Amino acid sequence: MDNLPKDPAILLSYINTKLRDNYASLDELCDDLAIDPTELKAALAPMDVEYIPAVNQFK
Repeated sequence: MDNLPKDPAILLSYINTKLRDNYASLDELCDDLAIDPTELKAALAPMDVEYIPAVNQFK
């Protein structure tokens, strides 16, 4: 998570863009970027969003 944006709003935009453009799932993104999905979700907690697999985005 060290190389990801620290600001939750920017992180949300960054992750959703990556999901939309490059990855079929959150697990695939996390595996490729070597990040823990639980840590990612915790970093996004201030944005009050959750991952929606059907649309492959945090909303």
